[in-house]
Amino acid sequence: TRRGMVILILGGARSGKSEYAQRLAGEMGRPVLYVATATVGDEEMAERIARHRAARPAHWRTLEAPTGVGEALEAAIADAGVVLMDCLTLLVSNLLMELGETVGEEALTKRAVGELEEVLRVCEAHGATLIAVSNEVGMGLVPPYPMGRVYRDALGRVNQWLAARADQVVLMVAGIPLQLKPQTTDHRPQTTDHRPQTIDDRP
Repeated sequence: TRRGMVILILGGARSGKSEYAQRLAGEMGRPVLYVATATVGDEEMAERIARHRAARPAHWRTLEAPTGVGEALEAAIADAGVVLMDCLTLLVSNLLMELGETVGEEALTKRAVGELEEVLRVCEAHGATLIAVSNEVGMGLVPPYPMGRVYRDALGRVNQWLAARADQVVLMVAGIPLQLKPQTTDHRPQTTDHRPQTIDDRP
């Protein structure tokens, strides 16, 4: 069975992470299954979902799975060679809403990691590459309320967990991909406008 890679793409809001993930998935030359974790909670979210949908190639299949992603993926993966999961940020948020505001960081992190373990298992069994998109939320203000802090801390832990298992980790900053893992010392000029730079490549 062909072994797929695990690629984690991190970034802040409007950093270009989803666009980069879609370009990367499209360039792999294998059937793509787009896993959407967003739910239509209000009109603004509905508009964002519609924009994301319009930006994706029409031949990509879409799986909507706010939670229970591994089980849903097992049933839907079929011939997909690339699974693009956008995003972990909303998955953890959905789990927080499901578990309730009294849940602690440890319990939320454990539940989210359990979901990702299933996703990795399914992708590995089918030889599919997983491209996971997530927000880097630890660089801003400390949330003023307990539930927000639990969410921020759990998402940070989940990002760390997946990054440790990923073959490649990319941080998007202002539309520019910076490769965090694996580190290289290659200083050759970029050949495309979206090849990940390493930290060492920066001026």
